[in-house]
Amino acid sequence: MAEENKKTIRLLMPQWQGGDYDLPPVTGEIYPLGARLLSFLAPKSETTPEFEVPVAPYEGKHGWKTNGVYQQEVVLKQLHAAREIIDREAPDRIVVFGGDCLLDQAPFSYLNEKYDGDLAVIWVDAHPDISTPEVFDREHAMVLGNLMGDGDPVFAREVKKPLTGEQVAIVGPSRFNSPKESAIVERLGMKVFPPESVFETSTAVTDWLKTSGLKHVAIHFDIDSLDPRFFYSQFPNDPNGIPFDTAPGKLKIEQVTRLILDIGKTADLVGLGIAEHMPWDAWNLKRMMESLPILK
Repeated sequence: MAEENKKTIRLLMPQWQGGDYDLPPVTGEIYPLGARLLSFLAPKSETTPEFEVPVAPYEGKHGWKTNGVYQQEVVLKQLHAAREIIDREAPDRIVVFGGDCLLDQAPFSYLNEKYDGDLAVIWVDAHPDISTPEVFDREHAMVLGNLMGDGDPVFAREVKKPLTGEQVAIVGPSRFNSPKESAIVERLGMKVFPPESVFETSTAVTDWLKTSGLKHVAIHFDIDSLDPRFFYSQFPNDPNGIPFDTAPGKLKIEQVTRLILDIGKTADLVGLGIAEHMPWDAWNLKRMMESLPILK
């Protein structure tokens, strides 16, 4: 297909229910704000339409568990809504602004079907997102597992063509959260690149991509893959004192930019999802302005 005939869409998915923030003081507001800011900051294109996935608003209460997972029913409904938009538009490429990490399940599942398994998925993240309900209770930590037919069985059933280990590379974990998580990664068989492997060059990842023989690629970029000392708007820098007890990212934004550009030179980049943007200063400023009567 000629380049000019390829259809690209953008999805704005301000989903918060799959993440870790539904308790005061942050509640469910930080993820939607982060998603909308990503959409606002991205360069506009007259030929790339954007569609917003309807997401239930925060209603001032802690979510409930179904099958051991918080807000599973709500998140599943939103997954279906995202897939309905994608199927209706039938794009060749998808860009996603979010939101918690689950935002990439519907797009990447669709792309693997569309390209009949000729798709590499490169997961740029400080964490592998291959957990299960027995290990953790938030859906955003299971999304890559779901895409591989593992993870949460309820969500894995939504994937018509699961990814294989040969299709997946994770870039950015400095360590795993537990022996159970490490064992799942080993069982699923994906390639893992520590952050140091892309500090100076993208060659380790692009060589893996070339060796795979896969012609198309989708990239998941979790902002917490970045070093929190150099990029503030992410989970570890929560100013409200909520503990971050997993490994922080070690990459710099320049390194991730170079990595994405180099991957795009190596294979046909058909998917890009940006997740877990937490703009703490913007959120605090928003709360301040909401308290000022002169602004109402």
